[in-house]
Amino acid sequence: MTRLSVNINKIATLRNARGGNTPNVCKMATDCERFGAEGITVHPRPDERHIRYQDVLDLKKIVTTEFNIEGYPNKEFIDLVLSVNPDQVTLVPDPPEAITSNAGWDTVNNKDFLIEVISIFKAAGIRTSIFVDTNLKNIEGAKETGTDRIELYTEPFATDFPNNPKESVRLFTIAAEKAHELGLGVNAGHDLSLENLKFFNENVPNLAEVSIGHALVADALYFGMENTIQMYKRQLK
Repeated sequence: MTRLSVNINKIATLRNARGGNTPNVCKMATDCERFGAEGITVHPRPDERHIRYQDVLDLKKIVTTEFNIEGYPNKEFIDLVLSVNPDQVTLVPDPPEAITSNAGWDTVNNKDFLIEVISIFKAAGIRTSIFVDTNLKNIEGAKETGTDRIELYTEPFATDFPNNPKESVRLFTIAAEKAHELGLGVNAGHDLSLENLKFFNENVPNLAEVSIGHALVADALYFGMENTIQMYKRQLK
């Protein structure tokens, strides 16, 4: 069964809109685990507009499932990850001004940089994953970086899914098969939702983990967080 990691960035966005500590990010992470989430994901950005660096340090003390930290590997991010020593670090090529992740790595042109960064994390015993699209050259390039896993950037699938489900997932199936053939684990994330998650999971082989934040938190406004997490987990059976 594919594991569900809940990205709690949007919880922090809501807290930061008003100041103070409501909703409480740490309590929400604990609740998500209690409700069945198998992991917690955070994506701290340099401007700390949602998850703050201090949140990451605080979460390390209380997260009991898999802790996954996403981000662009500048020096500050690398230092943070090494100080926290999470279960997994996911490297994304976001520029600081990006609203959200909007592309995967060009692993061919960034090969040397990724090799250097990944070697730092692996020396610390942290599992590494890198955000990639379905271009097979980028997946083959990911293998050469030494990463343990890739995370498939699924916005193109989510965008095309309502119009042509079979075609929307085709390249992701091929990409996952190639990654597995190369010995890479496969994660996925971005715009996965209750509407498309079951289809994606059924058609993408060897899917280890999905990271879902925006849609899940939005659904929780209607259905409640406990019920929503269980609804998402049912899509992954």
